[in-house]
Amino acid sequence: MKQTFFVNNRQKLVQALADDSIAVLFAGEASHKSADANFPFKPNRHYYYLTGLTKPSSILVITKRGIQVEETLFIEKVDPVLEKWSGKMMTADEAKAITGIGKVQDRDTFERFFHAAVTNYDYKNVYFDLERRGFHELPGRVEMFARKTQEQYPMLVIQNLYRQIAHLRLFKTQDEIVKIKRAIEVTKEGIERMVSQMRPGVNEAELEAHFTYNLRTSGAKHYAFDPIVAGGARATVLHYEENDRDVQDGELVLVDIGAEFDQYNADISRTFPVNGTFSDRQKAIYNLVLKAEQEVISAIKPGVPFTKLNEITKQVLAEGGKELGLIENDEELSNVYYHGVSHSLGLDTHDVGDYRGLELQPGMVLTVEPGLYISEEGIGIRIEDDVLVTEDGCEVLSKDILKTVDEIEAFMAKAKATK
Repeated sequence: MKQTFFVNNRQKLVQALADDSIAVLFAGEASHKSADANFPFKPNRHYYYLTGLTKPSSILVITKRGIQVEETLFIEKVDPVLEKWSGKMMTADEAKAITGIGKVQDRDTFERFFHAAVTNYDYKNVYFDLERRGFHELPGRVEMFARKTQEQYPMLVIQNLYRQIAHLRLFKTQDEIVKIKRAIEVTKEGIERMVSQMRPGVNEAELEAHFTYNLRTSGAKHYAFDPIVAGGARATVLHYEENDRDVQDGELVLVDIGAEFDQYNADISRTFPVNGTFSDRQKAIYNLVLKAEQEVISAIKPGVPFTKLNEITKQVLAEGGKELGLIENDEELSNVYYHGVSHSLGLDTHDVGDYRGLELQPGMVLTVEPGLYISEEGIGIRIEDDVLVTEDGCEVLSKDILKTVDEIEAFMAKAKATK
């Protein structure tokens, strides 16, 4: 991503800060696994959005006094001994080149800097990125630092930056869309590799491995999320992730999968017949889900309420579900369709942003993912695409991925013939 992207993001954020304020954002630390091992590190997504940095332990400080705005970055000091164990560390010049921030200091000087800033100047507010997922969630490091700040500097008012940055992230630039498109392209190639190896008796883990191989050889190192490869009735479990059972002749396999490319994610669901051919019953249910998806996509344009998308989905699925004998009345739809049809997509697979009262606007990237799940028939079907809201409608970013019954059966027949 170009330096100007991160510079512009910080400028937009500064406009949301009150005068006489200081904002502090943390990259985060690698989570401890056990003994001397840590989990792989990923930067806090808000922090990355403002800096472009992917190394742990760095901190961004922005101060605002009237029209005077100053940015300071704190990074780990380069340690030649540590580099022999863990690889090259980021230098100050490299951090400046990525972020566009001219003032870079050693991470160890941060607390002294912070104390001097809040005691030598008449700051009234201090902003932190205080994301909280639930009432009973244990406080993280940022929240603990905010609490300590409140105790030691009671004259400061603690403010939360989370919602402001989340709102900015709803709207993707062209550069972000390019990253998402590449993640989708890698996902498409991986799905086709999986489908070409699909056959009765194959294990879900083997199918996932084909996707993983394509992912790693394409330059995309990470999944967007833990893959779902679910055969038969297991596809009726929305977050099935064991991926360790053999798939049987006559079953469908639901894959919900995506690549992460340069921090940006794809999120695609498709459903395939193990033996290459849909039964009449499977085809009828599949085409109903496809109809719901197509009608939702047709409705996407600026000004449409976000909640309208799920209303369209439920209307189509309820009408068709009654015709197919899946339900007897509209109230029973929740028995076979029990999730929403859309969420935002970007740096997070379930990207941030407040959907309450939201109307679609250009630059938003959404998923569209209707599904039907009939456990007694061993059928779970979900079809999901990634869609960009444009000035006069929308663009399906994943339009080239196999989707219709005819496309799927033709691809699988060709793959079988070439084996």
